[in-house]
Amino acid sequence: MSIRKAVALISGGLDSMLAAKVILDQGVQVEGLNFYTGFCHSGHTSAIRSSQRNKEKRNDALWVAEQLGIKLHIIDSVEEYKDVLTNPQFGYGKNLNPCLDCKVFMVKKAKQWMDENGFDFIITGEVIGQRPKSQRKINMPLVSQRSGADDRLLRPLCAKNLPISLPEREGWVNREKLFDFKGRDRNPQFELAEQLGIESYAQPAGGCCVLTDENYSRKLADMWQNRGEKKYELDDIILLKVGRHLRPRPHFKMIIGRDEGENKFLEGYRKRFQHFRITSHTGPLILIEGKLLDDDLNFAARIAARFSAGRLADEVTVTLTSLQGETLQLQVNPLPVAEIQQGWYL
Repeated sequence: MSIRKAVALISGGLDSMLAAKVILDQGVQVEGLNFYTGFCHSGHTSAIRSSQRNKEKRNDALWVAEQLGIKLHIIDSVEEYKDVLTNPQFGYGKNLNPCLDCKVFMVKKAKQWMDENGFDFIITGEVIGQRPKSQRKINMPLVSQRSGADDRLLRPLCAKNLPISLPEREGWVNREKLFDFKGRDRNPQFELAEQLGIESYAQPAGGCCVLTDENYSRKLADMWQNRGEKKYELDDIILLKVGRHLRPRPHFKMIIGRDEGENKFLEGYRKRFQHFRITSHTGPLILIEGKLLDDDLNFAARIAARFSAGRLADEVTVTLTSLQGETLQLQVNPLPVAEIQQGWYL
């Protein structure tokens, strides 16, 4: 009998790692798929922030594939994913996370890849009841049907709680060696990891997506609102992960580097934005998104000075550079901390 081949959705978290390992141990050939949408924080924030320099820099999905000894195919889905995020058929979760549409999208893409490459079935690390929207039991058949995967979609960690799939029915995998995990309790996964000899893993529950984060979603919603449309480019969504974002007035936003690492990263965008530099003291690079009107200049410069080493000085020199490269120096008194409004922070 020929060896059966499965394609596993690999997020970089523990669940997808376990699901792939369970099927590998049954003698199935497994290769991984990871869809790059731009919304996973792994490999961005930790690589930029100076405060996280000691944290290991890695792509979690690649690292999982390495630990399992399987090939990983990373699929650039940035453009295709835009419609999933901006026009989700099944709506958003608690924040701007289109989880159900996202799952359908990724399984559908995996089905296409499976057919094109001669694989037999698809594996995911889903657990019934673990995620409030995409992993409800009532939605499991919906994902199978809408993606076109039907019963070639196998969820090894909760298979015993679901109707039998084609790989189980045909004997490609042994159903008795699959699991019946459910709910949000993580202990069964941790215990299985120990049994399988998996000692190190990244996000335990697929928590790499920044769209589930309230702060990130608020910044994304603000961007859409001020642009008047739900559109974005890859640079837009990466910038939302970096720096403090303040909107002191409706028509402009300030992106303020929080440390040396972020300042260096923001340097790459300085020709696309008006920006402030603190020239009399050490301080952050500050990008200005939107348009500074004449009566905004002094106000915005005082805010910039507040985030510099001269925050307590009587006077700070702030230099504004325009999109054309012209510079304007302003001598300002830093805005008192009492006048920094919490509502400006996005």
